[in-house]
Amino acid sequence: MNASQSGSGGPGAPFVVSVHDVAPWSFEQSRHWLHDLDERGVPATLLLVPGSWRGARLPDAPELVEWLHRARGRGHELALHGYVHQGVPGGPLTRRWVNAVVSRGCAEFCALDEEAARRRLESGLAALASVGIVPEGFTPPGWLASPGAVAALRRLGLEYTTSHLGVHDLRTGARHGMVALSNRPGGLGERAGARLMRAAARRWAGHGRPFRIALHPADLARPGLRACALEAIDTALAEGARPCTYAGLVRSLRG
Repeated sequence: MNASQSGSGGPGAPFVVSVHDVAPWSFEQSRHWLHDLDERGVPATLLLVPGSWRGARLPDAPELVEWLHRARGRGHELALHGYVHQGVPGGPLTRRWVNAVVSRGCAEFCALDEEAARRRLESGLAALASVGIVPEGFTPPGWLASPGAVAALRRLGLEYTTSHLGVHDLRTGARHGMVALSNRPGGLGERAGARLMRAAARRWAGHGRPFRIALHPADLARPGLRACALEAIDTALAEGARPCTYAGLVRSLRG
């Protein structure tokens, strides 16, 4: 199935909810989001940052690790989300601009060659494996991955990666178009983004178009943004959209 086919949707079309930036420093926010999703019966893909980012490494936070294993046991997916979630220098000018302005300096994999990307990915996978977590997929910080990073992901046997506009099946090469909706707390586009999330979720779910909703720790500092995201999820469910994880989506689209 190619991107245009997967994006055509239909009754009960899938939507994915991802919880970004799961790390020791964001444990309370991640737990808050997952509580909201558990109440709705929505399986989420939790995007884990295993390296040292704003504090301890993920493997050094036993309470978080135990919580992640329980979440996986309830049907949530655990995926890799970079290693230290911080941008690196270099790369084409356009990618550097996107990293600085759009991704707010977190696009760790946007400019790496294959070897550099492989080393970071192996470090992240090893850290997670040390606590019994073996992710199937990868979402790059800022949704930006260089061609070298994608090649490294494929070599390491990851099942899929994602961009802002879709999901890439690394096994088959298929690209499935699914736009990701997310809030922009504190930015000039905060209110417009919130309106867009609600309107797009209603329209796309109603027309059977697959899409994604991304939840971030910073959203919870703005009560209105949390309410907006949950309204979008509730609207999708009411319209008959089918919540699934990234891994579940990719497997189902292979047919």
